Amino acid sequence: MMKFKYVFLFVFFLVFASCTFFHKDKKPAKPNIIVFLADDLGYGDLGCYGNPIIKTPHLDQLASEGVLFTDCHSGGTVCSPSRYALLTGRHPYRGGFYYLQGSWGTYLHSEEITIAELLKTAGYETCYVGKWHLSRLENKKGKPHEPTPGDQGFNYWFATTHNAFDGPKNTKEFIRNGEPVGQVNGWYCDVIVKEAIYWLNKIRDKNKPFFLMVASHEPHAPIDPPEKYSNMYDNGEVDKLEKTIKYGRVKRPVRDISKYKKEYYGTVSQLDNAFGVLMKSIDSVGLRKNTFVFFTSDNGPEYPVNFQESQGKWKDPLRDKCFGTPGILRGMKRFPYEGGHRVPAIARWPGVIPAGIESSALLNGTDILPTFCALAGVKPPYDRVLDGKDAFNAFLGKPVYRKKPVLWLFPLHSDCILMTPHLAMREGKYTLIGWFPQKNDSVNLVDWMKSSVPDRFELYNIKEDPGQYKNIIKENPIVVKNLIPLMNKQWINIRDEGPWYNK
Repeated sequence: MMKFKYVFLFVFFLVFASCTFFHKDKKPAKPNIIVFLADDLGYGDLGCYGNPIIKTPHLDQLASEGVLFTDCHSGGTVCSPSRYALLTGRHPYRGGFYYLQGSWGTYLHSEEITIAELLKTAGYETCYVGKWHLSRLENKKGKPHEPTPGDQGFNYWFATTHNAFDGPKNTKEFIRNGEPVGQVNGWYCDVIVKEAIYWLNKIRDKNKPFFLMVASHEPHAPIDPPEKYSNMYDNGEVDKLEKTIKYGRVKRPVRDISKYKKEYYGTVSQLDNAFGVLMKSIDSVGLRKNTFVFFTSDNGPEYPVNFQESQGKWKDPLRDKCFGTPGILRGMKRFPYEGGHRVPAIARWPGVIPAGIESSALLNGTDILPTFCALAGVKPPYDRVLDGKDAFNAFLGKPVYRKKPVLWLFPLHSDCILMTPHLAMREGKYTLIGWFPQKNDSVNLVDWMKSSVPDRFELYNIKEDPGQYKNIIKENPIVVKNLIPLMNKQWINIRDEGPWYNK
């Protein structure tokens, strides 16, 4: 009898131990996955990231329920490259996304494998709503078909090729599953959230896990929020606080654009509200517990054009309403400095991701595909180079160890990007900044980029100096000697895989 008693106690202890000590790190099988991608939202634009003006209660709440990243990066410094990186796990220059979709005829080719295609093999229902910006969605006479979200793994899609250039209100540019929709009443972020909720409740197979990607137009230009949001910021206190905001040390226009700041701030609050509507819907139908929610931005914040104003070049009134901030970081959208690609990122997964934590681990846009594959129990592609890795540890506030450095690029060479570097590489606590040689006017832009390696450098200790104020290259010759070959090797590997456009 005593022997039986001890056996019983031993078995009880094992069961108790397994529940108590191992439950925390155990991931439920195949979570639902939602990615909410803002457009041109800066690292310093949210309340939970320290913005003293903009009210973002729903995203602040998400941060209190999950993890807030302090070192998350988009895979590119502008729209299309970062979207390519997120969906494929590959550096955008491998796929020819040197700039925006359509430049030199660039689009996401069918040979590329996306997150959606991989998750479908694991039994997921997939949906994409919002800005696509990876191929031409409109079927134009005489133009070859370019793959749509439906061709790239999404069962259901409702999207625009680019931004809502006819304005975020009542846009006519949406296409649903290949068919033009016509004018849709309402603001862009509200319309796509409504469509997402419709798909969740009425269309999807509720017996399957799902992957939903929601890509907003906001706060990209053109900016035109409802007055109830912009009026929140039309007061003297906002005027006073706005003078304390930093804009990546990028020179602002000489002309007075201050009257527009309320519209940018209002747009971010409107976006926050749309996100809150989606989360309320998720929670109300019992999907909260096993749904992994990831909110982030596609690159740093846009800036009003100030270059060569005296010559009348590069004036863009739409950008006069862009008051996004990278917070303490240097640079804005397009800049390989931190402000161009370090972005806000927040994730929630109740019972798996601890509530209210911060993660200082580096997370890059290329990490999303391998991380999601691991969560869904599906293997990433093995027949191509992936630049990302399974970085789920970062979502738990733990370190992520990498075998190769991470690179961000923007090697366009024009007057509008005056004096900016062309690439940045993170290796450990250091960020190496590089410039390509000066481009001769007679040389094609792609020819110049595809034959260049950096010849001038800056070095920053990014852990101690995230604002990149102090160039420490002279004090660290051995570090620089080791990092430059790493940068060149990684860059040449990426550069040589990308297509050589002849235009």
